Amino acid sequence: MEYIVRTNGLTKKVKDKVLVSNVNLHIKKGEIYGFLGQNGAGKTTIMKMLTGLISPTAGEIALFNQKLTETSKSSLKRVGSIIEYPIFFEHLTAMENLHLHCKYLGYYDQKAIKQALDMVHLTGVEGKIVKEFSLGMKQRLGIVRAIITKPELIILDEPTNGLDPIGIKDMRDLIRMLNSEYGITFLLSSHILGEIEQVADRIGVIKDGKLVNEVTLADISKQRTEYIEIVTKDVQKSVFVLDSELQISNVKIIKDNRIRIYDLTLPQSEISKTLFLHDIEIEEIQKHISTLEDYFYQQIHGGGKVG
Repeated sequence: MEYIVRTNGLTKKVKDKVLVSNVNLHIKKGEIYGFLGQNGAGKTTIMKMLTGLISPTAGEIALFNQKLTETSKSSLKRVGSIIEYPIFFEHLTAMENLHLHCKYLGYYDQKAIKQALDMVHLTGVEGKIVKEFSLGMKQRLGIVRAIITKPELIILDEPTNGLDPIGIKDMRDLIRMLNSEYGITFLLSSHILGEIEQVADRIGVIKDGKLVNEVTLADISKQRTEYIEIVTKDVQKSVFVLDSELQISNVKIIKDNRIRIYDLTLPQSEISKTLFLHDIEIEEIQKHISTLEDYFYQQIHGGGKVG
């Protein structure tokens, strides 16, 4: 198995605070790897270490089977990235910023700049100064800068920040196209789980600086289950009635007002009728199939395998 990215015991401490602890990350060549975690979990810190912006306290990073060190960062030329928000020379035009970036990398294909601008629908703004760009336009320009050289690995931290629904779809389509047509490997994080679900091949879940699990979306799909979800203010009474009257005990209380029933032997209509007859007010009752959000919630709040 060929890995574009491998880390071994990757750790980052700032004073007495551990931001990332003993992370063993594995990103395969040609895949789209989604990085999931709550705010402050360590996603951005790991991405900064992978791109050489900050140094690990301990552990190793290998990019393209080359160890990344302070004195050996040549492999970073094969990586494009946006970490947090893209930063530009605000007083320069979009084209001037892109030319400077290419000059820094020693890349002089002018057609590639035009092609990248076309890909993210930023044509016609080449002569506009970046200071006049909206947040969404700056995000698109950051993507252009990351993909001009057709790098082998692109690392994107929240790539849909500032984009409207159409822009989010365009970004998703662009990532898929670059992956399928150019074989570019992606590592991307997002707080929009539905977006990761639509584009990623595999995900890594991080919690409190530790990698909880790495799993393919296909394997998550195999684990999906159907359930009936009830929204009610009478959670405890509902659980009692379900057990005593309908012999349904395979239930889970979600938050303070939701119940999930995993025993589907009885029709939804009978469950509703029984609860109604016991003076339980039901705000909502629906059948669902578990999603990536459910899997993520279980990994974060229900534990998981740490690797």
